[in-house]
Amino acid sequence: MRSSASNIFIQICLIGWIIIPISGCGVYSFSGISIDYDQVKTISITNFFNDTGQGPANLAQDFTERLRNYYLDNTKLAVVANEGDLQLEGSIVGFRYAPASPSAGGNPNVADINSLQRLTITVKVNYVHTQDETQSFEKQFSFQDEYDAINSTQLAEEERMVNTILEQITIDIFNETVANW
Repeated sequence: MRSSASNIFIQICLIGWIIIPISGCGVYSFSGISIDYDQVKTISITNFFNDTGQGPANLAQDFTERLRNYYLDNTKLAVVANEGDLQLEGSIVGFRYAPASPSAGGNPNVADINSLQRLTITVKVNYVHTQDETQSFEKQFSFQDEYDAINSTQLAEEERMVNTILEQITIDIFNETVANW
């Protein structure tokens, strides 16, 4: 009968024997990224434009920087000015406030008010994968957030909502392009 210390050593060796080949292959990682770093080394993300004329003045610049930083932080890809192995370009095509839900005031003499206001941002993306054209696409990504219009104002809530929405759209674009979810 082997000692428990040698059993633990054998188990650790077996786990290492399985994990090291999987994590070192460069195609799949435990974060879900599926990039073959032998073929794909760079990404170019051109400046996105705000085609809506709505929202904060720096909306497009902020979104472009978020996107670049997200790829830098979560992949081994180098961000280049143009003609990357992966290429992203696009524009913000929607920035819209709309009522999310009416609030019944209970008073027949007073009109119902919209207690929730919803901001929806839509981004159109053209993605080119130069090594595998079947993965290229043109698509719109959209997300929304709400605020309580009775207890707050659009001015007070817009920065928070824009940050939440752009963060989610960035994640969605990342997942669609390199995580293949």
